[in-house]
Amino acid sequence: MGAGLAMTGMIGAGAGLGILFGNYLQAAMRNPSAAAGERPMLLLGFAVTEALGIFSLVVALIILFVKV
Repeated sequence: MGAGLAMTGMIGAGAGLGILFGNYLQAAMRNPSAAAGERPMLLLGFAVTEALGIFSLVVALIILFVKV
């Protein structure tokens, strides 16, 4: 039960990545000259969002396989 709840972080990571890249694509279509300047922040947001998803996966695996 606890591992399933810990995996809800992966849902948030997937939704966050979709929103992040969707908004970047929309902004790049509106102003293509500014798209290159926004790319470092896009990659930073991608890294942070993905790290939180991986953290929730690690917590779920710890809950499943570590016997206390």
